[in-house]
Amino acid sequence: MTENPFEAMMKMGQDWAKEMNPELEKLVPKGFEDMFPTMPKDMMEMFMGKGANPEGLDAKTKLLLTLHGLTIAGALAEPQIKLTVRHAVEAGATSQEIAETIAQAAMFGGVPAMTKAMELATDVLDKDQSA
Repeated sequence: MTENPFEAMMKMGQDWAKEMNPELEKLVPKGFEDMFPTMPKDMMEMFMGKGANPEGLDAKTKLLLTLHGLTIAGALAEPQIKLTVRHAVEAGATSQEIAETIAQAAMFGGVPAMTKAMELATDVLDKDQSA
């Protein structure tokens, strides 16, 4: 029986990480998203939005689409959801737009994934308002 190529690639990555630093095996990336600064709106638009493709989607729309996909991915995407919400707000997304994006993803990812993403987004939005 042949090995699943995804499992083989994952094992290779895990082995590489252990060789680089054995402590990485125990790494739990809680709070990892806080290590990354929020990119300014103009920079996001330049690199991700209309600056990269004048006829394409703007950065805010691309971030909301990313949030939709990450919500469907579920709990494994927790730090990425937080980062995406923070950047979507910076790009001009409202709390309503973020909530609608996450709610619509429930149709594909299920209610538990939507609930978790809503909790994560609320944490980010509350943190943003208190700052």
